[in-house]
Amino acid sequence: MAEIQNLGLNIQNLRTAVVGVGSLGQHHARNYAELAREGTGKFVGVCDANEENARTIGEKNNCDFYTDWRDLLDKVDTVSIVTPTETHAEIACAFLEKGINVLVEKPFAKTLAEADLMIAAAEKSGAKLMVGHLERFNPAMVALKPHVTNPLYFEIHRVSPFPNRSLDVDVVLDVMIHDLDAIQWLVGAQVSEIHAVGIPVISDKVDAANARIEFENGAVANITASRIGTEKIRKTRFYQTNSYVVLDYGTKFASVTSLNPEAAHPLLGISINRLTVEDKEPLRAEIEAFLDCIINDKTPPITAEDGRRALSLALGVLEKIEAHRNRLNV
Repeated sequence: MAEIQNLGLNIQNLRTAVVGVGSLGQHHARNYAELAREGTGKFVGVCDANEENARTIGEKNNCDFYTDWRDLLDKVDTVSIVTPTETHAEIACAFLEKGINVLVEKPFAKTLAEADLMIAAAEKSGAKLMVGHLERFNPAMVALKPHVTNPLYFEIHRVSPFPNRSLDVDVVLDVMIHDLDAIQWLVGAQVSEIHAVGIPVISDKVDAANARIEFENGAVANITASRIGTEKIRKTRFYQTNSYVVLDYGTKFASVTSLNPEAAHPLLGISINRLTVEDKEPLRAEIEAFLDCIINDKTPPITAEDGRRALSLALGVLEKIEAHRNRLNV
């Protein structure tokens, strides 16, 4: 990356910070601080509109704290933005326009127009822009990805108890978007049709939803997402030619059950391969990948276009849900 190289920066003196240190942002801060102690980057500070929270997380990670993200614009080379979705575009564009690299949490933006503003700002300045679709770095997914060939049919369940945190988005943009990103990444084809239903239950936004996504190559995905469950489920099952795949993000388990078509009897040709999974914190892996793409001037592993694509599909799901809710009159 030209800007960083011109400043003579390297992995040891790359200045990092986190804007928004709530339930997820505090873990971004922890990882940056740990990496700095190990010689990867210099963790400058944290920022949060809540001064008490900013001070607490700053003290915990032995760094400065701020309540106005603008105070960081001249102090950092790289920043994670973990603020409410509606603020992503304004904050990210301000950093990107100054050539500062940005990792922005999902959902990428509130609207496609805002996503496009961030993409344009990054292209103009040359700064790296990456979107935090964390499940791509889940150890089970990392182990599974090399075994993915031609996914044909998905059954996905992502259920959790109602979260003890502020909710600025509905269940589709909050949690289903993880799976909307994953299926597009794994299938690698354009979406052709969307069917979806969803209802609010204990909030004023959609708390439970189901979507059927059809792709131009014929692949189909059924996704159920809920944040009012009694247990936590983050499981994906899918079928591809001659194999059945199970992926459990929560337990970090992945297996591939395959069929040898040349076996004398179908039952004799079935084998279950429980994949070896390296248990690494997904967020740590995500941040390391982000820093690596900056230092080595590589394309981010999750591009802004990836984030926009997931957002576009999520908004399409919400449109279908809204149409169905109008028929239900709820």
